Amino acid sequence: MTRLLLASASPARRATLRSAGIEPLVATSSVDEDAALADARDRFGALEPADAVLVLAQAKAHDVAGHLPDELADAADLVVLGCDSMLELDGDVLGKPRDAADAVARWQAMRGRSGVLHTGHWLVDLREGGQETAARPGALGAGQGAVLGATSSTVVHFADVTDDEIAAYVATGEPLAVAGAFTVDGRGGAFVTRIEGDHHGVVGLSLPLLRELLAEIDVALPTLWTR
Repeated sequence: MTRLLLASASPARRATLRSAGIEPLVATSSVDEDAALADARDRFGALEPADAVLVLAQAKAHDVAGHLPDELADAADLVVLGCDSMLELDGDVLGKPRDAADAVARWQAMRGRSGVLHTGHWLVDLREGGQETAARPGALGAGQGAVLGATSSTVVHFADVTDDEIAAYVATGEPLAVAGAFTVDGRGGAFVTRIEGDHHGVVGLSLPLLRELLAEIDVALPTLWTR
């Protein structure tokens, strides 16, 4: 059996996995996101938004893989999943808003328009054994030490909400805790008119992409379903 360790405290990601029949283990990373992005820019130059979220997903997955909780330190059946999301609007990359005023300003800029929600996914395979493979660039092989990742990008169209609606939404506190200052699986869902791409990617974890990544390390997603 293989167990999935989610390197994220996001309730939405955990709920997405649970709704798909997967009960993940959870461990939160201690990654300094600004420092991780600055280091990546020093090494690779300017980052596209789709690359930035992948850098952070990778950093979170490796941080948790390298600092397993005591109760999992000797586990030989773990695959670690790191994720990170950002909204791209007019070339700017938007993570979580700094405060309520920032969330209001975000929504005033977003309303009636569309942006692209990028979610990076990164797997670190900590299972013992496995066969070496070159299934995809960046993958080191199935079994212990395999690493690979990809980004899900979805176009999100926002309603032309009023100032009163924005104020009421920000007052709930919901947009302060999420990338892009909106959700599609909560109160913010009423303010999203349409998406082009994977709905789950907007929530924060693309199930179809996760299935593809797991397959490349010889893990069939149904084997993770809770029995």
